[in-house]
Amino acid sequence: MEEKNDVKRSLLIAIVNSGNTDLVMTAARKAGARGGTISVARGTGNPETAAFYGIVIQPEKELVYMVVENEIKDKVMKQIYDDAGLETQGAGIIFSLPITDAIGLEPFVEKKINGKQ
Repeated sequence: MEEKNDVKRSLLIAIVNSGNTDLVMTAARKAGARGGTISVARGTGNPETAAFYGIVIQPEKELVYMVVENEIKDKVMKQIYDDAGLETQGAGIIFSLPITDAIGLEPFVEKKINGKQ
């Protein structure tokens, strides 16, 4: 496995209004991402905040999870936000988390520890 300080990939999570995952995936692919996983969720919000900002909170949400190389992370995030962000019908947000350990993203090679494998 990779060293914990050698972060090469990030997990991007986009949260959009239900029915808008195509906006996210089209934008992500345009910026170099290869694919994603979609799950259904239900959001909640503060009604006072929604009234203050003049927005309607749609509780039905979809989440799109994508693993991307760090070299393209910012480009993918910006493209998703431009195409599916708060100012669009997707009304989405996106954030990233570093991937410090992963098995299955590339061929697994065990490291020798104390001369043993």
